Amino acid sequence: MASAYRATKEPEFELRYQSLFHEGRGYAFPCDAVGHVDLDSFSDRKRESYFYVRTLVGREFSTPAVRANVAG
Repeated sequence: MASAYRATKEPEFELRYQSLFHEGRGYAFPCDAVGHVDLDSFSDRKRESYFYVRTLVGREFSTPAVRANVAG
């Protein structure tokens, strides 16, 4: 299923995975308002990072939160 989200400008939202052990550290990925990411728009490295972080939820990272992009 294709996502309606396409990166044409700075995304308004990000899916944030916060480190459970290092305050202030984590990963953020552009997403839509409900947390859907457009994997097709990601580089290979970004896609690998996304899947890596998802596998470590609950062990190294918190469950993700959708947040307004402060740079957007």
